[in-house]
Amino acid sequence: MTPYYSDDLVTLYHGKFEEILPRLDLIDVDAIVTDPPYAETNLEWDRWPDGWPSIAAQYARSMWVFGSMRMFLDRRDEFGDWKLSQDIVWEKHNGSSLAADRFSRVHEHALHFYRGKWSEIRHEVPTTPDATPRAVRRKAKPAHHQGARGPSYYTSEDGGPRIMRSVMYHRSMHGRAINETEKPVPLVVPLVEYAVPPRGLVVDLFAGSSSTLDAARITGRRAIGIEQRESQCEKAADRLSSQIVFDLSGGVS
Repeated sequence: MTPYYSDDLVTLYHGKFEEILPRLDLIDVDAIVTDPPYAETNLEWDRWPDGWPSIAAQYARSMWVFGSMRMFLDRRDEFGDWKLSQDIVWEKHNGSSLAADRFSRVHEHALHFYRGKWSEIRHEVPTTPDATPRAVRRKAKPAHHQGARGPSYYTSEDGGPRIMRSVMYHRSMHGRAINETEKPVPLVVPLVEYAVPPRGLVVDLFAGSSSTLDAARITGRRAIGIEQRESQCEKAADRLSSQIVFDLSGGVS
């Protein structure tokens, strides 16, 4: 089976994941990070592959899945092999509405699922950059009957390090996307880092534009992506081979 694209860290295959996965003989998948079709439109490519979460459970014990609230509720029974640990919200600068009488949706969800014991699942929480300590002074306090109250100032850590917030803002890929539902690489990076150790392996069953593969390569992880549409594979291969440098604050250079 010949990859559509391959380098030292990432490999992209063209085809259906349910046909390709058994042929890869994978035994060391640390996590799946994927963005399946939400099945919320009449577009030909927007079709939910029935039973895919159960197939994914055969290969990994940790999984991040992008989706909408409607998608997860409609398909909740298909995630029966998984336990939910948490969710994050991607806030976009623009959005869409499938109906004229509803709020314009400018967010999407990513849910983290796991199998087995939580203590055995990698969860390296990304943090914000290191802080710069600063002294914040208070007014002197009068003597108190309980005794001394300590110094009249304290040192605070301004800006971190703190656990990343569950709501992440990144501009959408509108105007520069190669996939209809493309996720920004800086959004995917902390999800990969959370679930996959350095040099570990992440798999994307619905690779699309290969944002997951790019995020893995940037952070020194290995990745395998599978994409059914050859047109997407072609564009993703061009992207992966171009060595585009992504600014993790949200841009591309």
